[in-house]
Amino acid sequence: MIQIEDIVVSSDVLTEKFICNLEACKGECCIEGDAGAPVEKNEVAELEKVLPVIWDELSPEAQAVIKKQGVVYTDQDGDLVTSIVGNKNCVFTCYDEKGCCYCAIEKAYREGKCNFYKPVSCHLYPIRIENYGPYTAVNYHRWDVCKAAVVLGKLKGVPVYQFLKEPLIRKFGAEWYQMLSDCADEWTKQNMGENEEKY
Repeated sequence: MIQIEDIVVSSDVLTEKFICNLEACKGECCIEGDAGAPVEKNEVAELEKVLPVIWDELSPEAQAVIKKQGVVYTDQDGDLVTSIVGNKNCVFTCYDEKGCCYCAIEKAYREGKCNFYKPVSCHLYPIRIENYGPYTAVNYHRWDVCKAAVVLGKLKGVPVYQFLKEPLIRKFGAEWYQMLSDCADEWTKQNMGENEEKY
């Protein structure tokens, strides 16, 4: 673990390799799971604001859920999460002709139709953020549906924190990310030294 200001980062974020492989997983992280994606309170208004833009992209089932309970709900752990359809799909999921799942909000953002990318928890995955009073924990979340991403990350040699540079800066700022990157460089040097001593 390393600490940068009041944020504690798991060493896995620096050392594990990861690159999303959408062709392999088909966007399964937006489908599988026992709850919706974590949502910050200030993001609820953003989700509601973008609804008219993406409404026609959503399935009739998703539209019905949103009409009934809104864009978010509180799960069994007391966390605010995106609403889901049939205890599975996030209400904001859509599918292309190849059966690949994608986020309707992100699609609209990339097409210049809205200014909200998507909930930062989705943008940050496979990193999960947890609050512990005065400290915030940044952890790497392992999930079987992301095996192909781990394989691709190892093949390309891209650690989690580098793959998630954009969302980490979005969440914590560019200055904090630079400190994280510097720590990662130092961590690598120290571990290389330890490995050399073992031979």
